[in-house]
Amino acid sequence: MKAAVFHAQEDLRVEDVPEPTPGPGQVKLRNAFAGICGSDLHVYYSPEAAGLDFDHPHPVTGSTLPQILGHEFSGTVVELGDGVTDVQVGDRVAVWPIYYCGECAACRRGKYNVCRKIGFHGLSSHGGGMAEFTTVDASKLHVLPENVDLRMGALVEPMSVAWHAVARSGVEASGTALIAGAGPIGIGVWFALKARGAEKVLVSEPSAERRAIIAALGATVVDPVNEDLAAAVSALSDGDGVDVAFDAAGAGPAVTSSLASLAPGGRVVVVAIHERSMDFLPTQLVMGETEIAGALAYLPEDFDAVIEAMSRGVYDTTGWVQDAPLEGVVDAIHALRGGAGAKILIQAG
Repeated sequence: MKAAVFHAQEDLRVEDVPEPTPGPGQVKLRNAFAGICGSDLHVYYSPEAAGLDFDHPHPVTGSTLPQILGHEFSGTVVELGDGVTDVQVGDRVAVWPIYYCGECAACRRGKYNVCRKIGFHGLSSHGGGMAEFTTVDASKLHVLPENVDLRMGALVEPMSVAWHAVARSGVEASGTALIAGAGPIGIGVWFALKARGAEKVLVSEPSAERRAIIAALGATVVDPVNEDLAAAVSALSDGDGVDVAFDAAGAGPAVTSSLASLAPGGRVVVVAIHERSMDFLPTQLVMGETEIAGALAYLPEDFDAVIEAMSRGVYDTTGWVQDAPLEGVVDAIHALRGGAGAKILIQAG
């Protein structure tokens, strides 16, 4: 079968690999679509900066390079391993791709998304979604309802990242919010807020292309470089500041501007990965009793919530999701790194 196989930094090849066979408790999927994540870009250009140690077997999965990429994907069940009874051949599914140790402090608290040995199917496993087929534990499958197609199903994973961040914020339907960054996760945060009934939302994005994309979906936008962000926040919140702000940009100024935009008692949720450190004065938190929280990945219930919202028609892919063939995955990575587009789904099967 064809697969996008990562061998080393900037060495990703579409090549023939053996077709997998499901073991006990596993299923075999014919993959449909696999999204290119920001994590995939980090892996391709700088694996060490992405926090991945490919020099040693993964402590949970035992996997090493070469690695088939693709951790945000959908597919159709085509074969069942021994003991699988909860799904059937023909089921269309999204995959919760996390591997966790089950023993660390995070796992003992049910926070598998921050397991200290965390791994992902398609980043640190023996397969991935950017291939014609893959095998996964049946327990990782989330069956899609009839009105959620496989293309939308491939977005469940990144949208669940955003959904989890919104859940971490504690925002109420009557609350106000600022989103810094209108990439795929920022767009996902906007949809998650909308699904929860929050209407007073402002999106701060310096890229004219990305502002246009999310504005076309119905968002209120501001250019933080050439426009007055503070004035826009004041207008949104009647001068109070926002209840919550989300850093979906991964840049220091996004955090500092988010902190400056908060109402007393407000919270900033950092959902983006930062490659550089930043200056920060903790007294900022003291004077307004404000908070900074982190949000990583998702739990299975976030997948369920996103799929339910998708079935209600909350999510719209118009203008920000495009498809590319498996053979074009490297070109797609280069395009995203260069700032073109928002979300690219690789046609895996």
